[in-house]
Amino acid sequence: MLSSIKKRIPAIEWLSGYESRYFKGDLAAGITVGVLLIPQGMAYALIAGLPAVYGLYAALAPLVFYALAGTSRHLAVGPVALIALLIASTVSPLASSPEEYIALSITLALLTGVIQLLFGILRLGFIVNLMSHPVLTGFISAAAVVIGLSQFHHLIGVNSSTGTLPAVLYGIFTQIMSADPATISIGAGSILLLLLLKHFSPKLPAAVLAVVAGILMMFSFQQFLPSVSIIGSIDSGLPSFMLPDFNMDWITSLLPMAMAIALVGYIEAVSVAKAIQHKSKEYEIDANQELIALGGSNIAGSFFQSFPVTGSFSRTAINFSTGGHTPMASFISAGVVLLTLLFLTPVFYYLPHAVLGAIIIVSVAGLIDYKAFFRLWKLGHYDRYLLLITFAGTLFLGIKEGILAGVFLSVIMLLYRSARPNMVVLGKIPGTGIYRDIRNYKTESIPGILMVRFDGPLHFANAAFFKNELIRLSAENTGLKHLIIDLNGVNDIDSTGLDEMLETIHYLKTAGINPLLTEAKFSVRKLLKKATEDACPPFYMRIEDAVHAAEKDELHDSVTAQPGSEVPDNTASDSASAGSLKSIIYTDRT
Repeated sequence: MLSSIKKRIPAIEWLSGYESRYFKGDLAAGITVGVLLIPQGMAYALIAGLPAVYGLYAALAPLVFYALAGTSRHLAVGPVALIALLIASTVSPLASSPEEYIALSITLALLTGVIQLLFGILRLGFIVNLMSHPVLTGFISAAAVVIGLSQFHHLIGVNSSTGTLPAVLYGIFTQIMSADPATISIGAGSILLLLLLKHFSPKLPAAVLAVVAGILMMFSFQQFLPSVSIIGSIDSGLPSFMLPDFNMDWITSLLPMAMAIALVGYIEAVSVAKAIQHKSKEYEIDANQELIALGGSNIAGSFFQSFPVTGSFSRTAINFSTGGHTPMASFISAGVVLLTLLFLTPVFYYLPHAVLGAIIIVSVAGLIDYKAFFRLWKLGHYDRYLLLITFAGTLFLGIKEGILAGVFLSVIMLLYRSARPNMVVLGKIPGTGIYRDIRNYKTESIPGILMVRFDGPLHFANAAFFKNELIRLSAENTGLKHLIIDLNGVNDIDSTGLDEMLETIHYLKTAGINPLLTEAKFSVRKLLKKATEDACPPFYMRIEDAVHAAEKDELHDSVTAQPGSEVPDNTASDSASAGSLKSIIYTDRT
């Protein structure tokens, strides 16, 4: 029972072994991440379409819960730009008032958490593999473009325009003549400051310094800059405990995107957690427990007015690089946010929206992974088209449509490859007992013998392909007497595959062609023997053995033999030149 409790609450283990020498690093990392989390949280709340204070609410309960239940000791959970964009695209079409918008966002957090929690309990972490790396890269890159452009209205001082790339560009173009020079100057100056600090002093908290500079400037010169939009009053105090709205109509409408947010959030969190764990090498990541921890974080947050959250790439990296050792740093970060909510919200009154927009643009610029596209294009793999379609779908159709298009095409390509696995004709490399694909190697053929290899499990989706290809190849090779089927790549076979294989064997025998099976896995041999009883062809251990048997015309003595029987040894006189003392047939324990 204690072991089970420790597995579900990893904090018990690291707290019981906590050493005082860790605290200095945890304190430095916790304060640094906490200070950075304040401007980032407010900025990402604006992306989500929520008041800035909700970004701080989302940095409290979820952060504390994950520190207790997560298996990563460095992952910084809280608001992130990508999830904020997904929230905006989900909630905007449904909300009819600001109050309803907030309530829908909180309900979305609850649904996201429940889905992640259920996936973790049922150990369904593998489901995220439906979103392949090219699909995820295309989606994140396109989302970064949309996020960055959606913040341009803060930089130039015009009304916001959201949605697809054409809608955002059209909104900016039609309002460009109304742009405010003062706001443009502040936004451009903030971007320049962030880039310079990132390049020359990467260890400094650039976002925090930009916020401080923006606040000081507006506090000093607001009377001269009346057109510059500022944050204004932020509600002080901690978020109150509140039950999310369980409106069934809302739940039905939010559920599809809650699933998408749950998967994208999990992938983002686990990716960065594993990357940091690989550098640290001090602990292990449990993927299913991560689902439970992230799900619990979103559920806990929904009761304290939080929108959906996940692990942050930038804050996690900072947590690790500034000396964080344990999740104690997350508790300290939450404490920094808590103190801000209690005492420091008036400080942010003069914070320009342009500064937050600059922080967002610089942050998401690094998410555009153009190198991945060039790498895939250089490889010439079809994955490049998955990346392009997902990227274009997200930009021009919408966030939800882009994700669905990418996942749908990934599944279609998986099914296509499964239905048409690699099947090659083999030839012998001269002077060896090695057999390879005749398309890729210089090989020699053996008169009257055709060798074919099937690479993949034989199941209902590709069984007909297997049969038709063998029949076609046997018909194309005139004078064919022996067909050797290399089953080394067949690691599984279902009843449909079994039936098609038996029909193929029957067809070959009827056509006067002797089938020989070689290098079959035990599970495949076992099923074939059960299905055929005495009519099963012999299973040769190597292709060389099957070729040797066919060349010496031994097949007529063994094709009707009991499975597992030995082939008569009448090849001894030529054994040296053949490279084999005997044609070996499997003798299974069964």
